[in-house]
Amino acid sequence: MKEVVRYKDCFVCGEQNEIGLKAKFFVRDDGAVISKIVADARFQGYKDVLHGGIISSMLDEVMIKAVLAKGVFAVTAEMTVKFKRPVLTGQKISFTGTVTEERRRVFKAVGSAVNDLGEEVASSKATYLEAKGDLYSILTESIE
Repeated sequence: MKEVVRYKDCFVCGEQNEIGLKAKFFVRDDGAVISKIVADARFQGYKDVLHGGIISSMLDEVMIKAVLAKGVFAVTAEMTVKFKRPVLTGQKISFTGTVTEERRRVFKAVGSAVNDLGEEVASSKATYLEAKGDLYSILTESIE
């Protein structure tokens, strides 16, 4: 599997972000993008429970990386997340993102987060817009 490019200061994937997750994302042969993290206690909300914002951020990132794996720089226009069960700190979580629809500059994707017991802990869907002009320049200049 090939690693998807990273943004150097990104909270989710940036190697240079000291407080970030530093998650790596890989594109599979079928075009889906995957990533795994361990739920770090530094990112808990309730005691011993990973904050939902971290799960949401990872889902957003795995889906937009699926768009990026197609060679398209995009931004999030809309996203929904369904939380199905809590993620305890110390658990390994696997994320998968897949592009489901492409229309001109609009991309739709779905995402899933699964714990180390094989249980889906969250799912998501989102709409992304291809970046143009100045925004495109900002995105491409941010790559590691």
